[in-house]
Amino acid sequence: MKVDSGIHGWLVIDKPLGLSSNRVVECVRRAIGAKAGHAGTLDPLATGVLPIAIGEATKTTAYAMAGKKRYRFRICWGVPRATDDCEGEIVEECPSRPSREAIEAMLPRFLGTIQQAPPAYSAIKVNGRRAYALARNNASPALAPRLIEIMELRLIGVPDPDHADCEAVVGKGTYIRALARDIGAALGTCAHIAELRRLSVGRFSESQAVALDFIADRGHILAQSGCLLPIETPLDGIPAVALSEVEAVRLRNGQRLPRPVSEGADCRRVEQGTVVGAWHNDVLVALARIEDRCLRPIRVINR
Repeated sequence: MKVDSGIHGWLVIDKPLGLSSNRVVECVRRAIGAKAGHAGTLDPLATGVLPIAIGEATKTTAYAMAGKKRYRFRICWGVPRATDDCEGEIVEECPSRPSREAIEAMLPRFLGTIQQAPPAYSAIKVNGRRAYALARNNASPALAPRLIEIMELRLIGVPDPDHADCEAVVGKGTYIRALARDIGAALGTCAHIAELRRLSVGRFSESQAVALDFIADRGHILAQSGCLLPIETPLDGIPAVALSEVEAVRLRNGQRLPRPVSEGADCRRVEQGTVVGAWHNDVLVALARIEDRCLRPIRVINR
């Protein structure tokens, strides 16, 4: 039987270079003895903010993953690689190197909602198989472009003619590797990501991040460490509904509420199908969906 550690909340790990996101989750899970999952994959070559949901917080990961993300990255010009990052095989070489002025003039063209073709080496499934697995077997799939959103994109430095440092704020599903590739193509050259660091995911920021070694050494006292964030941290963007004690008990038991009666819980003001946070005495009881002016629990928070 699985032991419940009693630890529930969010942990922000500063992911080290070389580890996969799943490997980080495994290390955290082993250190604290509780179920855990990450909100937003980082490639092994990337570092930075990796939110880890622990215990009942795993029921809120979808809302963390939907948040906008900020990245700082270094583009290497003139050398395209199969993976669009520094780990892949060199495909060819391009002699052209863009000037600072050309880069600054080009970046605004990538702002807003744009089409982006995901990298061939990605976790997207094609006929039940991961794209990267197909690419490794020399059967790279043609991945259809998808709509993504880039809210901010700016040049922050040009350390030398072969590299440019940028920062971007992007929406869900954006590949920074593909962004660097496409910027290079738009500038008449080739490009790949040389360095990548994630600075934030939704409400989770670099300032909250702790080293993986810190957790490995202190996992048994995580609740007292001061680095565990509340379950509801990623839920600021969804409406809140206040419940009475009776309503809270019914919702916890998985029952649909035909008509919330407590003050501030008028579901008629919220659009049909909307997911809300249901609260009682400042404690999140459940995530629920508005259906026919009623509340139907979809994720009950047990703690």
